[in-house]
Amino acid sequence: MNKTFGTAARWLLVLPYIGLLWPPFYNSREPALFGFPFFYWYQLLWVPITAVLIWIAYRSVRDGE
Repeated sequence: MNKTFGTAARWLLVLPYIGLLWPPFYNSREPALFGFPFFYWYQLLWVPITAVLIWIAYRSVRDGE
């Protein structure tokens, strides 16, 4: 794997930080999903997204060694 992809993959780890940095952005009830207010399901959505991003970054670092 090339070094450029590994560096870019590490920058993916910043996305959850940015996505959850400003609570006023997602502090609302609508749109609700399965009865959950937006505030809760937005944060819960970041859990699997973050797991995938960490996996991508890990693979890029591991394969680079």
